[in-house]
Amino acid sequence: MIFVSIFLSFLVANLLGYGGGPASIPLMYEEIVNRYNWLSNTEFSNMLAFANALPGPVATKIAAYVGYGVGGWGGFVVALLATILPSAVALIFLLKLMRKHKDSMIVKGMTLLVQPVITALMLVLTFEMFQDSYHSIGIIQSAAIALIAFLLLQKWKVHPALVIVLAFLYGGLIVPHLN
Repeated sequence: MIFVSIFLSFLVANLLGYGGGPASIPLMYEEIVNRYNWLSNTEFSNMLAFANALPGPVATKIAAYVGYGVGGWGGFVVALLATILPSAVALIFLLKLMRKHKDSMIVKGMTLLVQPVITALMLVLTFEMFQDSYHSIGIIQSAAIALIAFLLLQKWKVHPALVIVLAFLYGGLIVPHLN
């Protein structure tokens, strides 16, 4: 039964996660943290940070980690299949369909109007993660780290993996000495 739950949770998140990893992360969060309680909010945040620091698609790394943690190697395989199959099949089908109707206003409207929904999903996830950070290290440190990360990413165009590594270093070397 656990393999069915793993498969369905990752299948649904990846079927509805229009836009790939960024869109499917909040959907996975809902399944992993809120629905099945496979990870806590803090565990999910830590796993997401590590997943973003490693190369490759974030959705497959989340699936591999959670699938293995919940169902061992069988869960690992089931979660990866549920994550990869929808994208692979949909990509082949939809690209052929989109190419055929690329000048359609309906297709253009669908692709443009789903973007605000993805933005809202990411904002909700960001808010929930920020709350966890706020309760752990306080508002000043949380806001300062967010501002510094924003500047590094947007103004100085530092690679996101390096920003995550810097945050890990700060969290591991500095934060324990502040308390």
